[in-house]
Amino acid sequence: MRAEQNAKVLKCQVEATEIGGRRVKAVSFDAPTERMTSITPLLYQSGYITIKDYNEKIGIYTLNIPNREVRIGLMDSLLPCYIPPRKTENATSMVAFLYEALTHDDMDAALRLLQEFLSTVPYCDNTNYEGHYQQVFYIIFSLLGSYVDVEVRTPRERVDVVMRTHSTLYVMELKLDKDAEAAMQQIDLKNYPERFALCGLPVVKVGISFDGSTHTLGGWKIEKA
Repeated sequence: MRAEQNAKVLKCQVEATEIGGRRVKAVSFDAPTERMTSITPLLYQSGYITIKDYNEKIGIYTLNIPNREVRIGLMDSLLPCYIPPRKTENATSMVAFLYEALTHDDMDAALRLLQEFLSTVPYCDNTNYEGHYQQVFYIIFSLLGSYVDVEVRTPRERVDVVMRTHSTLYVMELKLDKDAEAAMQQIDLKNYPERFALCGLPVVKVGISFDGSTHTLGGWKIEKA
């Protein structure tokens, strides 16, 4: 049943990052799935999203992933949709090592783990674009139980990935077939860290390059804000 639900999510072309944070009318989610025109009823009725708020004046509901446990379970079940199933077990182990690295504030070690893992994933069609890697990052970092979001708005533009651990907030810019220096230059040019000055945690800038020919991380730069 769960595999069937995941297949429907993909069939409706819903990215993992689009599942939470929906603001809709009741008709958008309280409807039979056989007549649904969007993925929202399936997500709601399966428990992946729940009502978090309601604006009585305009009749708008805010739907979101209920808690950390559901988020992790959801991302774990969606992982095979982005990574070949025979690699999913390795990915789960890699997430554990990734968690260990980030617990020690070692982003360099974490990215080396990701680089090594992604280099073992067979090439797939329609993955050679920044958005694919952004979704993979979102799913993997969500499996760590950390707060993670993508396309986070700032006063000047949007940050590709923002991740908060227990001790650090990471601001990440991803570039495909451009070097990590170009990614770091964009972070500095748009002054992304300014948006998070009051978060109460040290902010670390991470510029990441993806190599379109090898389909893994090409390089990265890490600097304290």
